[in-house]
Amino acid sequence: MGKLVWRLGALIRPPVTLGVRCVLIDTEERVLLVRHTYSKGWHFPGGGVDPGESTREAAVRELREETGIVMAAMPDFFGLYWNRSLAQRDHVAVYVSRGHPAVDPALVSPQASEIAEVRLASIHDLPEGLTGPTERRFAELLTGADRSEIW
Repeated sequence: MGKLVWRLGALIRPPVTLGVRCVLIDTEERVLLVRHTYSKGWHFPGGGVDPGESTREAAVRELREETGIVMAAMPDFFGLYWNRSLAQRDHVAVYVSRGHPAVDPALVSPQASEIAEVRLASIHDLPEGLTGPTERRFAELLTGADRSEIW
């Protein structure tokens, strides 16, 4: 009976969801940000991890799908965060590429229907309206603020 209850519980329990964000900072100290059609604020490009792909592959794919930019090199893993505001079982893996070759602003444009705008912004003059998680990741990346496990 115990195994049956455990198996039923595994079927009923909502799945763990896993997303990614990709922080691309080019040699001119600019970062790619996106604004979605369905939520407020500026975010790092990202989305869900598809079956059969690693989180790193998903980060690179999402960056390309949302902004049109192809990574020059694979990004480095930065951290794994619990996104408790979305669901009790949602996590976000963040990858960072620093020193990426200068991005040509003419090549940056929304590539997916859910992206309202893509911006190439100086890390020294970020746009107003960054989401809380985006602000916290910038603080961790740029000022050495203590890393949180919370998205």
